[in-house]
Amino acid sequence: MNNTQTLTHYFLIKRNLLTIVFLTSLWCSGKSLTKTNVNQSIASDSLQVKSPEQLVTYLKNSNSQKSKIFEIALSTLALDPLILAEHYYDISEHYYDKGQFDRNIYYLNNAVKSIKHTENDSMLSKYFIGLGNGYLKDWKNQKSLDYYNKGLNIAYKYNNTRNQFIANSGKAIILKRMEKLDKALKVCKNSLNILEKSEDKNTKNHVRMLTIISEIYLDQKKYDSVLHYTDLGLIISKELDYSIGSIDLYTKKGIVALNKNEQAEAWQYFRKAEKILIKNEVTQKKSILNLYYFIAKSLYKEKEYDSAISYLNSCISILEEKDSRNIRALDIYILLANCYTETGKTNEAMHWFQKINKLKDQFQDAKDKTITQLYNQEIDDLKNQIEIHKNKEIRQERYKELAFFILLIVSVVLFFIVLKYFRNQKNNKKRFNELIEKINVLESKEKNLAQAVVINDDKVTAVLKGLEKLENQEYFLNTDCDLRSMSKKVKTNTTYLSKIIKTHKATSFNDYINNLRIEYALKRLKNDKKFRSFSVKSIALEIGYKTDNSFTKHFKSKTGLNPSYYIKKINNQNEI
Repeated sequence: MNNTQTLTHYFLIKRNLLTIVFLTSLWCSGKSLTKTNVNQSIASDSLQVKSPEQLVTYLKNSNSQKSKIFEIALSTLALDPLILAEHYYDISEHYYDKGQFDRNIYYLNNAVKSIKHTENDSMLSKYFIGLGNGYLKDWKNQKSLDYYNKGLNIAYKYNNTRNQFIANSGKAIILKRMEKLDKALKVCKNSLNILEKSEDKNTKNHVRMLTIISEIYLDQKKYDSVLHYTDLGLIISKELDYSIGSIDLYTKKGIVALNKNEQAEAWQYFRKAEKILIKNEVTQKKSILNLYYFIAKSLYKEKEYDSAISYLNSCISILEEKDSRNIRALDIYILLANCYTETGKTNEAMHWFQKINKLKDQFQDAKDKTITQLYNQEIDDLKNQIEIHKNKEIRQERYKELAFFILLIVSVVLFFIVLKYFRNQKNNKKRFNELIEKINVLESKEKNLAQAVVINDDKVTAVLKGLEKLENQEYFLNTDCDLRSMSKKVKTNTTYLSKIIKTHKATSFNDYINNLRIEYALKRLKNDKKFRSFSVKSIALEIGYKTDNSFTKHFKSKTGLNPSYYIKKINNQNEI
């Protein structure tokens, strides 16, 4: 008997055996099929005449309970093992894209089983790397690393550069999670070298690698390197119209600016990323969580706690139970706890502190296991289990002690927050009364007579009169009012004007303009009800500031009060 006859004979025997299993399964599961509303025509002999493509479609659209009958039907077809494996791989990719990593991994394992006797190393490498990706997304670092190594061994053997690139990308992420940044960077640089010979050059995979490298440099606080790689990635992302890549890279640039205390620049990048996210209706969880977390962090630095909480709640709304393994979830919990502490919401703060303590041990446990896997593949699993059980009771006692100390700390913090709040209220009220008195005096002087200033120097007198004229014309309310434009208006140069203002106004040019704007705002807010109804941002633009942050900073610097507090107090006075 030749090889072809032997293979044909093998497939006939396999088909007959699987048909018996299939019919037995149908008989045993008749009731369950009725309960799950599977069409009787599909659950009978007609299923056997369906094409592999039709059965694959059924498997993609069925839940895990209904899928078994279609799996049996697919396996009874006399398909070449390699073709059957590719069908399983197709299904696994479908569930990977949907974020259902348990089913993604399940069908990849089926693909591996289908070809385990065929010795097709090329496909096996692809499936192993696919399993590595699935476990990576599911935050099971240890298993992910194991499968990446299996896939890489085959890829190196056959010089498959694409599989080398994909597997090394995943390994770099695991190393980064473990804070092995130098090793992660080395893997990434090697991957970029591989990329030059690969079909993935200037593709989305290229952008993803540049994103990973920028993340590693960000952890190392090497901001120039971060910006170098993000800029390279943005060029490719824009050419590909790759929304997720652009969002992630703009977010990285915003984080760099935030860490360098360049708040306005950080907002510029975060807003660009958010605009792309909204416009393209991006639903990729990682991108949303990263962007919204750092926007919230920026708002927290500006003490805009309620706005920060709003963004963090948007993150919470898309987190799932399995995301508890995601380090970003811990970051979100910590920031939420801090925001609620700052706003004096004790119960909410304690709720998130408890979640933080629960997650910390999970992350440390996962990290330690992965490190052990890297350096010692023959770890004794039973010994680990014994140690876990042995320490369980000790940890539980520690949890109780930790919860008590956290409660005590939170109570003390809240006490001082409340105390500080009442002190601030008292001081703000005092500042407000002094401010109103000062404004009344200022308005009274303006109604009476202007001070006559006798200055011998005709040129200085001309400049001062020019400044007075510009003040009367409220030129300082223009957003383009600066030293150069004003020097042209009063027909002098910038150096001379700056010197005159310093001598005769006893201040710098910038402070001179800011003082005029804030005094204008104080008087108009006091006397103009409609103006008080504007948003802080609109008021800022009205009086010459380009951002509400700049207005708020100068207003508080001059008055000691926030604009919103001043407006509220004025409104309360007018209602009495």
